Amino acid sequence: MRIRLSDDRREELIESLARFFETELDRELSPFQGGRLLDFLVRELGTPIYNQAIQDARGFLEEKLGDLEGEFYEPEER
Repeated sequence: MRIRLSDDRREELIESLARFFETELDRELSPFQGGRLLDFLVRELGTPIYNQAIQDARGFLEEKLGDLEGEFYEPEER
């Protein structure tokens, strides 16, 4: 699966990178440079972070489903 960003989200992230570079590194980052950096970060970090999030979600759901009866069981009245 390839991670895709909407144009608006991409622009927001490039602006965020530019602010980070300005405040933390005292360097200016052009929109072109920001776009290249964002592409690199998504390509190199996106997949491992996405996969970890999927594993975390799977673990959470398995834990909840494993105790489904304990979480939601309602005793029947007779």
